[in-house]
Amino acid sequence: MRQKPDLAALFGAGDVETFLGLPACPDLDRLDAPAALIGAPGATPYGSVGAYCRNAPGAIRAAAAALAANIDRMNFDLGGPSFPEGCRMPADCGDLPFDPVDFAVNRAAIAGATRQILRRGAVPVVLGGDDSVPIPMLEALGGTGARYTVLQIDAHIDWRREHMGETLGLSSTMRRASEMEHVARIIQVGARSIGSAHPDDVRDAEAWGVEFFPAAEVHRSGVGPVIDRIGAGEELVICFDADALDPAIVPGVIGRAPGGLDYLQALDLIRGAAGKGRIAAMDLVEYLPEADVDGIGALTLSRLLIFALGLIARQEAGMPVA
Repeated sequence: MRQKPDLAALFGAGDVETFLGLPACPDLDRLDAPAALIGAPGATPYGSVGAYCRNAPGAIRAAAAALAANIDRMNFDLGGPSFPEGCRMPADCGDLPFDPVDFAVNRAAIAGATRQILRRGAVPVVLGGDDSVPIPMLEALGGTGARYTVLQIDAHIDWRREHMGETLGLSSTMRRASEMEHVARIIQVGARSIGSAHPDDVRDAEAWGVEFFPAAEVHRSGVGPVIDRIGAGEELVICFDADALDPAIVPGVIGRAPGGLDYLQALDLIRGAAGKGRIAAMDLVEYLPEADVDGIGALTLSRLLIFALGLIARQEAGMPVA
């Protein structure tokens, strides 16, 4: 057989435009959902590579489309349907526009959408885009009056003061977060191999109070020590970079490095965090569809995103998550 079998046809899914066939909500002022998924093709890309992850939101949506007819079926990652009875369904609010020249416009769009989602009482889930996307999302949380713990899951620590003359790019995300008054704590999980960080970036992060759990430590000791460092009732922002996962399951990244987290470790980490605190916001960034292999990375990330949305829906409904 020359043509690959169509999983969507097998499951009876029709053409869908939203992630997993979730309800569409293009007007954020009408949002009525526990969580709002919004695509951000980019924020502040470096000139050397441009907005190389701009096609990620569409690719991840497409990877979940085949399951649109199965949204009510058993999800063994969650121990029940993805959105069981008693939970409200998240909404997909589409993609924000992207300006390849005026990066301030991109940042304002991301921050503005995040604020609108928060005003509607929903959890913003921002689907990037490169890792500069979380900076305006994090800034927008400053208007809530809450204090946040950032759980960054990433192969890189992103503590550069600037890179190529840019202070708001993907290598500076956690340093910029550390400068925000409403960010109380940062826990960083998954660092490995060689990245853009200098030794003094690590020293600055440790001096600020970052708690590091490199990938090798997670492989040795599991995610339990990370979860132990999250206080009960904390407001959590999960910043998830696709290259935190091993390239065997997400090859579609710009900086592949062996030794990344596996899928179940990632689920255990997010589940454990949600069992301690409330997921107040989340981003999923740095997926590069053009570098993927047979869509395996998009498939992995789409399943992880379904899992996270299921947890957020359960939290809003007061259901147990861990």
